[in-house]
Amino acid sequence: MANQYDYDVLYLGSGHGTFDGAIPLAHSGVKVGVVEEDMIGGTCPNYGCNAKITLDAPVALLRETERLQGIVEGNLSINWTKSEAHKQDVIKGLPGMIGGLLKDAGIDVIHGKGTFKDRHTVLVDGQAKTAENIVVSTGLRPHRLDIAGSELAHDSRDFMSLTTLPKQIAIVGAGYISMEFATIANAAGADVTVLMHGDRVLRNFYQPYVDQVVKGLADRGVKFIKNANVSAFEKTNDQISIHYGDDNTLTVDWVLDATGRIPNVEKIGLDEIGVKYNQHGIEVNDYLQTSVDNIYASGDVIDKEQPKLTPTAIFESTYLFKRFSGQSSDPIKYPVIPSVVFTSPRIAKAGVSVEDVKKQGYQVETNHLPDDWYRQVDNETEGDNSLIFDKQHHLVGVTEFSEQADNVINTLLPAIEFKFSAEELGRMVYLFPSIGSSAWAQL
Repeated sequence: MANQYDYDVLYLGSGHGTFDGAIPLAHSGVKVGVVEEDMIGGTCPNYGCNAKITLDAPVALLRETERLQGIVEGNLSINWTKSEAHKQDVIKGLPGMIGGLLKDAGIDVIHGKGTFKDRHTVLVDGQAKTAENIVVSTGLRPHRLDIAGSELAHDSRDFMSLTTLPKQIAIVGAGYISMEFATIANAAGADVTVLMHGDRVLRNFYQPYVDQVVKGLADRGVKFIKNANVSAFEKTNDQISIHYGDDNTLTVDWVLDATGRIPNVEKIGLDEIGVKYNQHGIEVNDYLQTSVDNIYASGDVIDKEQPKLTPTAIFESTYLFKRFSGQSSDPIKYPVIPSVVFTSPRIAKAGVSVEDVKKQGYQVETNHLPDDWYRQVDNETEGDNSLIFDKQHHLVGVTEFSEQADNVINTLLPAIEFKFSAEELGRMVYLFPSIGSSAWAQL
């Protein structure tokens, strides 16, 4: 690469869209810089996936002891303050660990806000940094409702930093953040109300299974208000009044705005240098190049069909490593990327969705999972899955609603990605007894 620049490759942002590929890229001899204005590692390690799953672990344990009540005696409850402290213990070392890996690879970590001056130059708090290629990996941020009193609401980062759990919580939105945090807060003892924009929850998942998730939460006391049309938040003494519908009011202690996440594309100079983007993110071609050919994008900031998830960002970052290091000049070819919502039970999917079956001519086999002997070990009483096969009986998609949905999808993922034949399926031998062997037996 060229040496008239400070770096061969400069990344804006230090999340999974950057560090998974930047570290091996630097080890390959490429001069790399990373600009970060917030915490090293980005959303996922610091106030996303890692924090969330740590808060979810006590919920999963609580649910299992409920199912085994009478065999396991005694009533358990979640101590929110200690759970939050445990979460902090788990994640607090991650920025230093990731930063250490970057520095050990010889990467310059530049703290500050990066803004494009031209196609090869980024200003970091006024100081110019130049590079032959630049990767925009600035991720997403929480969307905020544009209504009166919006400053009274909080985002997902705030929720996962609560040291004391409010008694009455309202969640505006019905996506995965809303459902996961409703699950966690309800299990920890909060009175939770979900105010929906429309009449559907988790619209990107198979709705009959979603209905079971909603029913389970409702049976545990979570209230759902459809077509809420929230219009304002108002401070009322020490509480917040939410105005919604025609003339309705709900008063709570704390409000979570979970109305989605939007790409960080503003105020970084994209307009000035001609990088095209839209409300869904930066537009890229099959090489992750933007409309300016030496500027690339990676991770959640991209406008793409693939799920905006950590595994997607890792795959893109690794793809760019191979491209910049000269190991590959091929266009990106995405694998099957699974998705999961960490409710309890969970809902997860990979490959062809159930909704696509009719128009594509696939065959669906459904299973009521409590009928499986292995699910009876811990008294699972609810759960279903849909296995989708093509005409040659290759597994092409799975959707599951169960306590073990995430593990089942991981188990079956190789069969979908590599289109295993019946003979190849027969060569797979899993540990027994395990959820892997149970899931594989269904094929």
